[in-house]
Amino acid sequence: MNSSSESGFAAVSDSVLEGLVRQLYSENSTLQAQSARLLESDEQARLEIAQLREQVASLTAIVQELQARLAKDSNNSSKPPSSDGLRKKPAPKSQRPSNTGKRSGGQPGHRGTTLRMQDAPDHTVDLAPGACTGCGASLSDVPADGFERRQVFDLPKKMALESTEYRSLRKACPGCGQVHQGQFPESVTQPVQYGERIRAMGVYLTCYQLLPLDRTTQILADLYGASFCEGTLQSAQEECKAVVTPIYGDIKRAITEADYAFFDETGQRVAGKLHWLHVACTSTLTYYSTQPKRGRGAIDAIGILSDFKGCASHDGWKPYQRYPCDHALCNAHHLREFDFQREQHGQIWAARMKVLILDIKAQVDQAKAAGLKALLKQTVDAFEERYDELIRQGYASNLRANVSGVRGRTKQTPGYNLVRRLEKRDQVLAFLYDFNVAFDNNLAERDLRMMKVRQKVSGCFRTLDGANTFGTIRSYLSTMRKQGHNMLRTLESVFRGDPTIPGYT
Repeated sequence: MNSSSESGFAAVSDSVLEGLVRQLYSENSTLQAQSARLLESDEQARLEIAQLREQVASLTAIVQELQARLAKDSNNSSKPPSSDGLRKKPAPKSQRPSNTGKRSGGQPGHRGTTLRMQDAPDHTVDLAPGACTGCGASLSDVPADGFERRQVFDLPKKMALESTEYRSLRKACPGCGQVHQGQFPESVTQPVQYGERIRAMGVYLTCYQLLPLDRTTQILADLYGASFCEGTLQSAQEECKAVVTPIYGDIKRAITEADYAFFDETGQRVAGKLHWLHVACTSTLTYYSTQPKRGRGAIDAIGILSDFKGCASHDGWKPYQRYPCDHALCNAHHLREFDFQREQHGQIWAARMKVLILDIKAQVDQAKAAGLKALLKQTVDAFEERYDELIRQGYASNLRANVSGVRGRTKQTPGYNLVRRLEKRDQVLAFLYDFNVAFDNNLAERDLRMMKVRQKVSGCFRTLDGANTFGTIRSYLSTMRKQGHNMLRTLESVFRGDPTIPGYT
């Protein structure tokens, strides 16, 4: 090959190579751009997948929470039986052990109550035979040689108001001629008025039997012919409140100084808004207070727990825990929560903890019946060991949720919160360490239950003053009822101006 051809070939080769290089550079740039787009798309897909996963987790948690709410009823939660609705009622699950060996109903030795004949009845009706059924002879003049008795107890045929007129007589002194006037009783202040017994009956029906004002006026009209109006009933309540207010304060002071007391609260409608009815009580005393708030501000305003030095029984609500007294948690709440965790989440530790709590209660009850003041130390130690082991199992079954990068407190599962509350062993098992402490907070719940009945029957209070009037009177009546007094006789003493004073020990 000559030199000219070689140089031409080289020129062609260089141009071809240059073109190939340019093409490679172009394709490489295209590939790099496509790679960058793919990387960006991949990163975006990863972000979207992460967001979707987070959303799925959030929605799953919401579904589980809603399912848990639907699964709750009066047997496995603190919801009242009325919230179960019209669907088929859940089968009752008594927390009492079934192996007591006792049949249901009254036990041997239980004193029953029944009608008994009176030696001096109010009325006697003799029923004599008129004639002999054999020969037809008259028996009207034949003296009786015996009789068989039967007595009927019933209301009097006429229950009408009795009117009593008081006349203040004027007399002139025969010596000096000074005129003197007879004094009316202190309770007789108006020319015409209702007496103490009918006013006591009005307050009894509205504040103890929880009837609305309108229905109370109907009852008084039907039974006694009394033309009571709602204003008269409200005036009677205000009069009653004024008399028992000092006693109301004494009840508060007595509960504050008690060794053991029960505390609870429930929602109450006042003037169309949500308020809270708080109760503090013992086995012989009851104190109600209506507050616009539920938390610590309301509890401080009541002023019992802030000065309380004894043992406070409650349901574990956090504001109660902030007061520096001893605490005892309600185990009736715990038993229902154990049922829920076992039924809905299959947590075996909860079923075992329920068995343990009931075992401890049975041992304590047996010891009390035997007159003992405490269980043996080795028995208590064995119970504590079982308890602590079940707490460890509870934490293992309910891991703490810890979401990084999320502001605020991380919401925990009900199971985890339950275990954490149970970790306060001295409060859960307070009834084990001190036999004077109750197993549950049912006394406070019973004192509140009738207030919820009142709201369902009579509706909300129109004013806060009306709610406070009712709470003051009801505190007095509940206290007197616990101490065995007759409610009507008690209210009559109030309207006489000489109210029966409860015991405060």
